[in-house]
Amino acid sequence: MPDKRREYALNAVLALGLLLVPLWAYWAGSPFTITVFTRIAIFALAAVGLNIALGLGGMVSFGHAVYFGVGGYVAGIAAQHAFNGETFLGIAGANQMLIIWPVAMIAAGLLAAVIGAFSLRTSGIFFIMITLAFAQMVYYFAISWPTYGGEDGLPIYVRNTFPGLNTMRPWNLFILCWCLLMLAIGAFALIRASRFGAALMAIRQNPDRVAAVGISPFGIKLAAFVISAMITGLAGALMADLSRFASPAAMAWTMSGELIVIIILGGTGRLFGPVAGAAVLVGFEVIFGGMTEHWRLWLGLVLLLTVLFARGGIVTLIAGRERLG
Repeated sequence: MPDKRREYALNAVLALGLLLVPLWAYWAGSPFTITVFTRIAIFALAAVGLNIALGLGGMVSFGHAVYFGVGGYVAGIAAQHAFNGETFLGIAGANQMLIIWPVAMIAAGLLAAVIGAFSLRTSGIFFIMITLAFAQMVYYFAISWPTYGGEDGLPIYVRNTFPGLNTMRPWNLFILCWCLLMLAIGAFALIRASRFGAALMAIRQNPDRVAAVGISPFGIKLAAFVISAMITGLAGALMADLSRFASPAAMAWTMSGELIVIIILGGTGRLFGPVAGAAVLVGFEVIFGGMTEHWRLWLGLVLLLTVLFARGGIVTLIAGRERLG
């Protein structure tokens, strides 16, 4: 119980810290700091999605960046059509985030359903390589799609809008991302505590026993895979709006690797592990990226130390709990 209370306290510190530092930056007039924490929130949101597949289901997807990129392209394409005065999916002025977010999630979910239908029939290294292969196929399609920028990507000249908020202001965009992150973490907690989550974690441990009691491991894993992709697709749409650019590089295998690194650093299956991991990743990029282009070397050393001496990640190291729940 003391360890559980310690983890609750750490989760509260991470949630409030992610909110209060940008709030201080807002009053201090430091938009750069707000933008940095917006990136942390978005990467954490993408990792929350992957954490459902990897942390709960044990599915090591090395192609989750494709859903991140698809979400970004939905936001970019909608913005371009709105800028040109054209319709998007038959809707005029569809640069509203409340329209773009569901479309991005549905597009990512449908793609994940197709990829999952093939890849989830395998396991281990075969699953990893199939998800990577599908992601690379979509990546190469994006860089050869001249209608929407091809290899150069797709600039977003006017940021997509949200009712009642000026999304061009860094604080307003941050608070949207923070709220969506908290909702996603809440959804993750509900899934983990549900019978669906219990079945998913049981499948991760012993799929044959789960099948023996009449539960279809394939159906459960596919549903989790699709939900995971939808959340990551939402994060991609937010990142495109933050950077005002939809890039095919967001679909590259290196992005999938960064999402996995975030989860390992924060704690696989931990509720706020993605927040801690994203803070470390973005923090290293901001602090050491200005000093050397080899900043990932130092991040790699931290990752190595985490794997060797704190296999449960930062949250587990501080909270002192190894088991999920």
